[in-house]
Amino acid sequence: MIEEFVYGDDREKFLTKENGRVGWIEVIVGSMFSGKSEELIRRLKRAQIAKQKVQVFKPKIDNRYSVDEIISHSGLSHISKPVSNTAEMMSLIEPDTQVVGIDEGQFFDMELVSAANDLANRGKRVIIAGLDQDYTGKPFEPMPQLLAIAEFITKTHAICMKCGATANYSQRISASTERIEVGAADKYEARCRRCFVPYPEPK
Repeated sequence: MIEEFVYGDDREKFLTKENGRVGWIEVIVGSMFSGKSEELIRRLKRAQIAKQKVQVFKPKIDNRYSVDEIISHSGLSHISKPVSNTAEMMSLIEPDTQVVGIDEGQFFDMELVSAANDLANRGKRVIIAGLDQDYTGKPFEPMPQLLAIAEFITKTHAICMKCGATANYSQRISASTERIEVGAADKYEARCRRCFVPYPEPK
């Protein structure tokens, strides 16, 4: 389920101005299993169909399905470059790149915010997907800061695995209390507000 506050046709207005290409930032956020990566991949593939040069990055920590691909829970994939931090990513971006895709933005450092601004100011389209909340229901930096500076925001939702309502939370079902724990259905469930418990459930 996707709710987009500014729709696709409006994005095209940012493509050109009299003084040349203008960049912007798009942020895709939501809970786990809500289709964030799938939406990111869809936009990246459309850019490639339009013959735009695309570079895609993901954090090295996310190796659940592949080391060098973004792979959605539904099985869609796109080649990507794993990086350790924002500085490494910025060192790899080529001057003629038009679109920069970034998955799992919540696993990057806070420098991602200034980097995204810099890339947009240089005329690039920056698309970032990530969790807006951690497993306790608190804002997951740097995603809130990216939302504040983005021209376009998309909020995706999953289906609550307890009651079937609209899910906005990522429920951790493992015993870990570490803020960052990479996992999929083995460690997380999508939950609605009523069913969400902000700490691990008793075994």
